[in-house]
Amino acid sequence: MQPSSSSPGAVSRRSMLAGAAALAGATATAAATAVPAQAMSASASTPTADSASASASADVAASADSGRRARAVEGVAEARERLRHALDVQIVAFPQHGVVRTPGTAALLEKAAREGLIDMIGGIDPIGFDEALDEQLDVVFGIADRHGVGVDIHLHDRGEKGMKAMRGIVDRTRALSLAGKVTVSHVFCLPGLSDRELGSIAADLGEQDIALTTVSPSDSLVLPIARLREHGVRVGLGSDGVRDSWSPFGNADMMHRAHILGWVTDVRLDEELTGCYDVAAHGGADVMGLAHADFTAGSPADFVLVRGECLPQVVVDTPRRDMVVHGGVVVARDGEFVG
Repeated sequence: MQPSSSSPGAVSRRSMLAGAAALAGATATAAATAVPAQAMSASASTPTADSASASASADVAASADSGRRARAVEGVAEARERLRHALDVQIVAFPQHGVVRTPGTAALLEKAAREGLIDMIGGIDPIGFDEALDEQLDVVFGIADRHGVGVDIHLHDRGEKGMKAMRGIVDRTRALSLAGKVTVSHVFCLPGLSDRELGSIAADLGEQDIALTTVSPSDSLVLPIARLREHGVRVGLGSDGVRDSWSPFGNADMMHRAHILGWVTDVRLDEELTGCYDVAAHGGADVMGLAHADFTAGSPADFVLVRGECLPQVVVDTPRRDMVVHGGVVVARDGEFVG
């Protein structure tokens, strides 16, 4: 489901699209145990609640061939429809080359939202990349407000640049009553804050129900998940790219990403390892507005089976997924997508 391309046209290099291969290697547990499947969030958007859920970012930057960019969104939408029995996908129209610095991009974002092909409008580093904080945020939030879609901003700026962008995001979310519809991914400006500063911005994020996602890239850049959750902030785990033109790494395997989260945060105890899984599974579901797949009455029939003794051991060993079930239907066996 992930088109391969050496240029950023088909699916954005920051794609979170879970394809057949990713689905077959999504998550699980049991010799005699089943583990609820997890979601892929964000992109580090934007980042879902089951083994076959994902946020896909389609590159819509304007270029000499703007039609190609539009076809990227249409292609992902067609793939979503074709595989709707096997996975759930939220599509983000993502301006990989900036909203302001690349003329024509705003019009393409508007078109994608107007035609109902997408679920969210993306943005990227309003200051560090576009060098136009107010202009980019006004465009992105304006489109979201007019067409009833969500917002997914990828924010890599650190220090005051990042915090200024965060304050702009909070202010516009509040002014346009978009609480619950905004996600900020990566958010590298938060980990270095003092406890007081973090508590202040976390309170604002919780009040406006702005979700965050992380790809746990390192111990210095991973979000302070527990502290954010104290303020009711929804935090999910994501996989940044799926072996594309951005990087040869990335497999959309959220169990592997839970393993990486545990590695970079240096966890040791069973409850800590289980917490890493929880962020990947239920945290992703919370970010994308999906029900938890947790084996309770009425929860989605989404789970994965692996051979293992317990959930913490599975997070550490990431064994092969013997079976992936989505909506009560087997969609993968022995690591192979079966349709």
